[in-house]
Amino acid sequence: MEKNDYEYKQRIIQELVPGKQITIAHVIANPDKILYRKLGLDPTRDYSEKSAIGIVTMSPAEYAIIAADIALKTSGAELGFVDRFSGTLIVTGTVSEVEESLRAVVDYAREKLGFTVCQVSKT
Repeated sequence: MEKNDYEYKQRIIQELVPGKQITIAHVIANPDKILYRKLGLDPTRDYSEKSAIGIVTMSPAEYAIIAADIALKTSGAELGFVDRFSGTLIVTGTVSEVEESLRAVVDYAREKLGFTVCQVSKT
């Protein structure tokens, strides 16, 4: 190849530079039962006593592991799903258990790790 061939080639490097943030922390109170199944939660499980679903998305994604630990230790909420690659956490439980878990996750991220966080919302 001649020198001119290199002049027209462009090299692009893409990097993901995650911020330290929680972008969604939401409590779904009294969800329809179909939502549990559509989220891939155990369909054989009786969710009649579980009246809420909590979802948190965060960056860096690895914080989902720590967040799951905090959520489970804080209340009686149960782990529905955790993904250390996308930064997603889903917990189930009563409305108060799920709210308590999500608040603990958000508070720890803000106070101990210096994250930018959103408010815990609820529908």
